[in-house]
Amino acid sequence: MSGGVDSSVSAVLLKEQGYEVIGLHMRTGIETPDSEHGKPTCCSLADADDARNVAAAFDIPFYVLNFEKEFRSVIDYFCREYDHARTPNPCIMCNQELKFGKLLWYADVCDAAWIATGHYARVEHTAERHRLLRGVDSSKDQAYALFSLTQERLARALFPLGSLQKTEIRQIALERNLKVKHKRESQEICFVPDHDHGRLLRELLGDRMQPGPVVDTEGNHLGTHGGVQLFTIGQRRGLGIAVGEPRYVVDLRRKTNTVVLGSNDDLMRTELVAEGVNWSSIEPPGEPLEGQVQIRYKHKGAPATIEPLDGDRVRVLFKTPVRAITPGQAAVFYQGDLVLGGGWIR
Repeated sequence: MSGGVDSSVSAVLLKEQGYEVIGLHMRTGIETPDSEHGKPTCCSLADADDARNVAAAFDIPFYVLNFEKEFRSVIDYFCREYDHARTPNPCIMCNQELKFGKLLWYADVCDAAWIATGHYARVEHTAERHRLLRGVDSSKDQAYALFSLTQERLARALFPLGSLQKTEIRQIALERNLKVKHKRESQEICFVPDHDHGRLLRELLGDRMQPGPVVDTEGNHLGTHGGVQLFTIGQRRGLGIAVGEPRYVVDLRRKTNTVVLGSNDDLMRTELVAEGVNWSSIEPPGEPLEGQVQIRYKHKGAPATIEPLDGDRVRVLFKTPVRAITPGQAAVFYQGDLVLGGGWIR
């Protein structure tokens, strides 16, 4: 229970359905400004109080867990990926390592059968497989961020909101008069509440961030950057370069500390290789299969052939070019609403 409306409604719905619900709030050691300052938050003391208030109103036992050490590994991953000229997705890592990692250990301690969250996703539990599906509300769907959950973890997952629209969830909060019924959603990365991830990288990477050249695709020098870690593929703003026409980051060369700018056409690609693949809902295929592949959270997905390779890798061949394939992001494979699996773009 993060203190937001989604996890609060999830807990209340499960309680009303007859589950014995235990509310857990993760303390991460990250202090963010309280919502009284005008911005929605995550992980603040006020959020913990909001979660506790909802739990008390519905007679739900509530505990605060200290996950500061474990959460530090998520922050370290975030910085390490940028330092390797890759663009991380810390929400996926948090789901994998904390919400469906460390919390599963705690569930075993409590003899709890399930882990429930406020994610907009669905799981179909059958005797053969546990199938991960998109949430019904396509504007809020979060199945992408859950691709790394194994069958063992999906077997114990409950997503009470997956079949509901966001408007329905707000209505439930209003009808139950939850304290958080009007609370706005937090959109930022919880450990970068000011949206300035460059500040965090400078603090934690220090001298590893060094100035370097900015060049075009032909190698012509355009200027100097303040650290290759500050850039991501497809970026247009904040380049510090004016060439009279739109330019985007099309390549990051970590070995030479070089940022390469090009046109929008230079961002178009027809294939990628993903590694660390997890087949969420199906047995690992022995042959190529057809599906939709989503290359970032807000990407709509594109038709592609998914070719299994050795060593938990796949090659994705898109039917038409897609824009800004970004190393470090997740490529997630679908057939309709079914999440086949996914991996990390190399």
